[in-house]
Amino acid sequence: MLDLNAVKFLSKKQINDVAPSVFTNHPSSEVTEKYTFIPTEKVIDDMEMLGWKPVEAKEVNARTKATKGFQKHLLVFRNNDVIINGEDGDTVYPQILLTNSHDGKNSFQFTAGLFRMICENGLVIADTEFEDVKMRHMGYTFEDLQSMIKEMVEKLPLTVESMNRMKNIELEEERVLDLAKSLLDIRVEGTDNTYDPSAIEEVLEVQRKKDEGMGLWEVFNRVQENIIEGNFHYKTKSGKVRQARIIKNFKQDLQLNREMFSKAMEYAA
Repeated sequence: MLDLNAVKFLSKKQINDVAPSVFTNHPSSEVTEKYTFIPTEKVIDDMEMLGWKPVEAKEVNARTKATKGFQKHLLVFRNNDVIINGEDGDTVYPQILLTNSHDGKNSFQFTAGLFRMICENGLVIADTEFEDVKMRHMGYTFEDLQSMIKEMVEKLPLTVESMNRMKNIELEEERVLDLAKSLLDIRVEGTDNTYDPSAIEEVLEVQRKKDEGMGLWEVFNRVQENIIEGNFHYKTKSGKVRQARIIKNFKQDLQLNREMFSKAMEYAA
């Protein structure tokens, strides 16, 4: 799971220790002469000028020696001046997640996320109002970045609105079980794995008192966390029961988070 619980901003050295591809200063030899190279470090510096600093960094494993140093990487930014304070003490820090690569296969992609102080839990917003924003390397300017970040921040009240809508919805037991099953379905989709009713009960387990209850917000957050952390069992194609693994691949983490949030929002409609 993305470590959105980071409380200290990362130095460039700390980022380099875990994701050296962030600091590659030239493009892959496989790109064409038309490719415009903008190093991710440039965006780090520009984001800091806007008050957003990195709290987490990751990179995917390079598949070949040729792709090492140019592979896809992720940075999570936080601005401690941008906070959502819930009346119930559920403080949330908006996050901006940036993905990029230096192999010509990816533009800068910015995604909105949330970090809950109460449960040290991170999730990715998937909403029609929060579509991923992409910026091409060609023509990249600080002014365009500033405008894009400003637009994302201006949409934060919509995040509060979505949270409040979820908090104000109480689910009947049947709907609680249905939501848990729907999120588990997303987790095993595309695999040969299945699960039985015991897995539904496992992902509904309460990890902390603040997430007790039948409210949509509370139910979603505990199911989301248990699924990402692998706190349930599944069945393989051969019928063996296995403990689920923690999701560590950030691409899978982002996609799963996005799909689960989107599904939960259907229950708030």
